Amino acid sequence: MSKITKYVLGTIIVIGLTIWGITSFKPKKNRDIPDGPMPGAMGGPAAALGRGGQTLLVRHVIIQPTELVDGINISGSLIPNEEVNLSFETSGKITDIFFEEGSKVKKGQVLAKINDAPLQAQLKKLEAQYQSTEDRLARQKALYEKEAVSKEAYQEAEANFNKLQADIEECKAKLDQTELKAPFDGIIGLRQVSVGAYASPNTNVATLTNTEKLKVEFAIPERYAGVLQNGAKLTFTVEGSDEVYPAQVYATNSKVDQGTRTYLVRAIYDNKDGKLVPGRYVSVTLNTRTFHNTMAVPSEAIISEMGIDKVFLYKNGKAIPQEISKGLRTDAMVQVLSGLNIGDTVITSGTMQLRTGMRVELK
Repeated sequence: MSKITKYVLGTIIVIGLTIWGITSFKPKKNRDIPDGPMPGAMGGPAAALGRGGQTLLVRHVIIQPTELVDGINISGSLIPNEEVNLSFETSGKITDIFFEEGSKVKKGQVLAKINDAPLQAQLKKLEAQYQSTEDRLARQKALYEKEAVSKEAYQEAEANFNKLQADIEECKAKLDQTELKAPFDGIIGLRQVSVGAYASPNTNVATLTNTEKLKVEFAIPERYAGVLQNGAKLTFTVEGSDEVYPAQVYATNSKVDQGTRTYLVRAIYDNKDGKLVPGRYVSVTLNTRTFHNTMAVPSEAIISEMGIDKVFLYKNGKAIPQEISKGLRTDAMVQVLSGLNIGDTVITSGTMQLRTGMRVELK
């Protein structure tokens, strides 16, 4: 027997013994590990929950007519009902200041005054001419009626009288401009000038604010544009307080802001007690729409697959899928427009485990 033949024969024997050893070896069975799939493994008892003889415990709701409110919570700010920076209509040296900072003032109240001596002197001069000019006009009229003077002479006397009247009215108007008056009731702020200062129409004397009513200004998403109407009720809170204040929408902007895609809204709050001041940050709660006698389910009850929305109904101890169409969505509930009826029992838990016809039990 050649060396090559011996080598081949030995190799075959070694391979045969190796295969025999692998196929005949059987590990000792571990008594702690049961035969069959582990509980919870695919196909085991946990995976078969709800199938065969087992039942899935689920929560549920019974569909009843309900009221669904479309509400939003957004931030806003308080602004004065009226506010103006007070300034004189003419220029001159301030001679008097008649208000106390932070005090309440009435509409028409004189707050400050600039030097009016030149105008007072001019007015006296014009008023002194008034009587003689009026008498001259009366004489010219009497002579004209008797045809003793020409029409032109009478018209000249009349024109002189009318011009004098106009000059007197102009002088009084200029005198009125030397007084700074409150344009409305309100609280006057800190003054920015002192007596003796030279004021012009660009000089801010103080700021007058009306706070008997406050405006609540906020911006809502553009999808509510056209939905929110004047008269809508809202509530708001201010930082540092849990008190809820009521307000009412009185105006909305005419268009959506293209930069922010929001819609500016203003509401009015009656602040007669003066508890709130302008400029404060507020948190607004607004109900934009209310749906009466509608159907709604918790959002967790809805399953969306391939663009189709469905829920599982409880019928005769089994889970039955039902396609629905959705409407308004709030934080917790979703309006159901079709697919359900009053009295239906909708399963709200374990929805990802449910299968058509699965046996379920209501908790």
